Amino acid sequence: MVGSVAASEGPVLLYLALKYLHVLGAIVILGTGTGIAFFMLMAHRTREAGFVARTAGVVVTADLLFTASAVVLQPITGYWLAREAGYPLTEPWILASLALYALAGLFWLPVVWIQVRMRDLARAAAARDEPLPARYHQLFRVWFVFGFPGFGAVAAILWLMIAKPGL
Repeated sequence: MVGSVAASEGPVLLYLALKYLHVLGAIVILGTGTGIAFFMLMAHRTREAGFVARTAGVVVTADLLFTASAVVLQPITGYWLAREAGYPLTEPWILASLALYALAGLFWLPVVWIQVRMRDLARAAAARDEPLPARYHQLFRVWFVFGFPGFGAVAAILWLMIAKPGL
């Protein structure tokens, strides 16, 4: 009897470890995204090129370090988790999650490029002691708008992962 309990603990521990990593990845994506949006918006509101440049520099670093890492690991842990739990990848909630993940990526990738460009424009303006240029403001508007579908898609994925509708 003891041997059978020990043998069954391995798969349970693996499942729990995968679930932990997957939830942690979701927290990192949502938390970093929310923090980035907040700090970038607050810096933008000051209209101070130097402050915007420094904040955007940190934002770009955080996005590349934290968000990108989690974005890469989420589908890996998700696949292993589904496999361990016995869910086929054709489950409607999994397919919807994958579609939303792709949608979020379609908005996130340009946002990263926009953040880099806004940072560079703010740095140049600060170096010349000038206000933020019109191009910076145009990019900020696009960045702001792209955040809603990107964040919304990730929030919807989280709901699908919790609710697993159709089961």
